[in-house]
Amino acid sequence: MTESSKGTLYVVATPIGNLEDLSPRAAGVLAGAAVIAAEDTRHTARLLRHLGIERPLLSLHEHNEAGRVGQLSARLDQGEDVALVSDAGTPLISDPGFVLVRALRESGHRIVPVPGPCALVAALSAAGLPTDRFVFNGFLPAKRGARRNSLEALSERAETLVFYESPHRIRDSLEDIAAVLGERRVVLARELTKTFETFLDGSAEQLLERMAQDPDQARGEFVMMVAGAPPRDADVASLDGQAILQALLAEGIGVKQAAAVVSRLLGGRKKAWYELALSLKADG
Repeated sequence: MTESSKGTLYVVATPIGNLEDLSPRAAGVLAGAAVIAAEDTRHTARLLRHLGIERPLLSLHEHNEAGRVGQLSARLDQGEDVALVSDAGTPLISDPGFVLVRALRESGHRIVPVPGPCALVAALSAAGLPTDRFVFNGFLPAKRGARRNSLEALSERAETLVFYESPHRIRDSLEDIAAVLGERRVVLARELTKTFETFLDGSAEQLLERMAQDPDQARGEFVMMVAGAPPRDADVASLDGQAILQALLAEGIGVKQAAAVVSRLLGGRKKAWYELALSLKADG
């Protein structure tokens, strides 16, 4: 079979809330596909009913994606077009699809993006944080220790930091941002394109206070954006971190507090300064 007689995999972005955000092109691709591979067929069926489209649906999620590659590849080889969708937004962006797209591209199949809604881009466009450079990190780890380690690893990045977060972990993540990254500006985009779309802006501690006062602000799906590390002052950058730690320890400041002070002054991972402070205290 020639390349031109094979089918195409269309990677189709779907609405993240407001159904009117689906493009006419996306609707046309969904209507013309031989099969739609969907993260949740029940969710996608509701979208298709809204559009008045009836097409076969095939589940494709993180637990069965690898097993679907051969099946979908065979359909493409037979000349059928396939549409790939996630529950909301652009497939592969913290959603299933990477395994399939990588495998099909490696085997020479044609893959066409049908761009549209993406929570990450929508949130950044209205947050008022720098967008010339940003780092998207998906979801932070569920466990506190791993989450704090991830934040510490990003603490020196100057780019805007972007995460997705769920309602049942948003408070925990904000607490860890406050502990690891300090008083940086945080913007939360909540329920994007939906009736209760909200942008919350302030330090992590201020946002936690807002949620304590109004628990509704902790509901919904979040895009969490954090200002990048501030540039170091030349005078501060020239300071000797070890000497500062020694001076603080000599004044009776605790190891943990001394490490936090030096981390705020000079940057770097708080854990590394803590380990150095422990070593200095043991030697002293």
